[in-house]
Amino acid sequence: MVTIIKRQGIVKAKSNAAQDLRGLFEVGLKDLYSVEKTLSKSLPKMVGNASSSKLVHNLNQLTEKEEHVYSLEQVFKSAGIKPNAKKCDAMVGILKENEGIMRKKMVVLGDAGIIFAGQKVKHYGIATYGTLHAYAKMLGEDKVANLLAMTLEKEKRTDAGLTEIALFDMNQKATTAKV
Repeated sequence: MVTIIKRQGIVKAKSNAAQDLRGLFEVGLKDLYSVEKTLSKSLPKMVGNASSSKLVHNLNQLTEKEEHVYSLEQVFKSAGIKPNAKKCDAMVGILKENEGIMRKKMVVLGDAGIIFAGQKVKHYGIATYGTLHAYAKMLGEDKVANLLAMTLEKEKRTDAGLTEIALFDMNQKATTAKV
């Protein structure tokens, strides 16, 4: 068991804490599995609140999370890990914040807010997929690394699409919108 020293004293790590890179990799996969399952249920709300057809099209790419869930299940299988979801408090917080943005029901500002919220989700995914991809390579899990890399590239493309819509459409409209 790892011991962590804090100013207030010595704290023992939890028994389920990751002890090595493989353990951290498994914890990260379970976290990501939870994220993808949660997003597959909540992203359709963003699509329903969007008014721009370009944004709806791009968000529909976000809602294809079942494909990501299936890919992660293949990752688990290939790595010999049981596919369990570990609740991701970070994503729960991001989605709660996103719901607040959508409750405001401001059409143009709402679309800019939805892009803002969507990019928070994408950036979390990019960071997590990227880190897990690097771990898989270090652990010699080449098939797993390839599966993670494919999803990572999809995440980056979707984020780039959201950025393009924001820069060349929604953000400009939002600067002149009256609430």
